[in-house]
Amino acid sequence: MSLRPVKQIFETKPTIEGAGVRLQRAFGFGKTAEFDPFLLLDDFRSDNPADYVAGFPWHPHRGIETITYVLAGEVAHGDSLGNKGRMTAGDVQWMTAGSGILHQEMPAGDEQGRMHGFQLWANLPASLKMTDPRYQDIPASAIPEVTEDDGSKARVICGEFWGKTGPVDGVAAEPRYVDISIPPNKRKRIKVETTRNAFAYVFAGAGTFSDASKPQAVLTESAVDPNAPPAYDARNHSLVLFDRGDEIVVQAGPEGIRFLLVSGQPLEEPVAWQGPIVMNTEAELRQAWSELQSGTFIRHK
Repeated sequence: MSLRPVKQIFETKPTIEGAGVRLQRAFGFGKTAEFDPFLLLDDFRSDNPADYVAGFPWHPHRGIETITYVLAGEVAHGDSLGNKGRMTAGDVQWMTAGSGILHQEMPAGDEQGRMHGFQLWANLPASLKMTDPRYQDIPASAIPEVTEDDGSKARVICGEFWGKTGPVDGVAAEPRYVDISIPPNKRKRIKVETTRNAFAYVFAGAGTFSDASKPQAVLTESAVDPNAPPAYDARNHSLVLFDRGDEIVVQAGPEGIRFLLVSGQPLEEPVAWQGPIVMNTEAELRQAWSELQSGTFIRHK
């Protein structure tokens, strides 16, 4: 077994998107090659409806997949195909934009006004950029949960993990997307395929990720034993980017730790990106925006 080094630890950045939704961006619209095939991760959560009720009115997507995971509140959505739906706590929507779609997402809080969810963008390879759009709407009841003997828990959205397979399938990058909770003061070793890019996004509690080498940027170096691999603290709103290896080690703090573990096979293709449209070349990108302006953006029946 080889321990994955911690390459870098990021803090989220406050961002405003849509019609004025305040959110925290973990990564995106910058250097995303190390996250390939993933492009962006947003954490939208607030107890104040003014932060999110404006929502994300009608907007286009082409060339990517968007993965929305709701933990609290709900998100109503509609699209140019006439589809309508509503995601509530625990639900997931995996939308393949493909050749192009127009849609809207309008969040609403629960009875206490709380809203919490994530949106992850995954790139599509050139061979599937212009595929027909499709949805995979996954209710909370369909997402398998597994509990280990030490009390660690996982909700498996996509891929195989701890003997369970997530309900989302047929995704180009063959990703793994898991919501993991580690109990207070517990230490856990987790396997991750060596060939995949991988990151962990902490959204509750805190803990340390053991490391085999020093990362470019760290929050706090917390190793005590000089002969032990370094360990680096990660807390709420921290994203831990891993280097190559086949396992990670996480030590939960006194309050436990909860994080998304995401990995995928890199596409290693050029990226031409402007807003919600991601293509492989600048010419393809210009064509997509030209079609949007001329009313020929929607190609599927």
